[in-house]
Amino acid sequence: TLKYLIENLVRDALAALPEDLAGAGASGLVPTIERTRDPTHGDFATNAAMQLAKAARRRPRDVAQAIVDALPASEFVARVEIAGPGFINFHLTPAAGHLELLRVLDLGAAYGRGQQGAGKRVIVEFVSANPTGPLHVGHGRHAAFGATLANLFDAAGYDVHREYYINDAGRQMEILAVSVWLRYLECFGECFAFPSNGYRGDYLHPIADKLVEQNGRTLVRPAADVFRDLP
Repeated sequence: TLKYLIENLVRDALAALPEDLAGAGASGLVPTIERTRDPTHGDFATNAAMQLAKAARRRPRDVAQAIVDALPASEFVARVEIAGPGFINFHLTPAAGHLELLRVLDLGAAYGRGQQGAGKRVIVEFVSANPTGPLHVGHGRHAAFGATLANLFDAAGYDVHREYYINDAGRQMEILAVSVWLRYLECFGECFAFPSNGYRGDYLHPIADKLVEQNGRTLVRPAADVFRDLP
């Protein structure tokens, strides 16, 4: 890819630096290549000069100039500039963009996929919305975020297991069922002290109303009977 093309050019330049710089660790330096935040500063930038300057006991801009002077020529690099305290900015030619477009056409759905995670397994557990309360926008946001993160792992070659816990059983669900039942009984005039650990949200009232609509009085029991077997 274009990023690795720039990285290889910088590696070649580091290997060709004068001895006073090469002896400061240039040969073992792994250059950091990043997309520039501002397109007017070029397409890619590296801080390799600043990484090397301290060990070389030289000004970063002087080291940057030495790296630029040692860069091999490339048909994909239009020009190189030194900016700020010693960043090296690379402006690419239109041919570089054309090259990447050809890769997109050649690779199709495989474009952008890699094998960095080959042989490794990851588990991504996400959303698992609490069923005892109303859904909200965060559940949708986290579903999209979790699914996208899992897709990125998959594209990087990892064996991805997506986990979504369906919380439809257990004590909290039983408390929810009792809370709905009690709201249902209130619709028929039952009076009682609502349990302190019950679910008190207003969202239970429409559910209770729906039970009344669908089942009439068939579920009515004395509140004392409902409370009898509760811990």
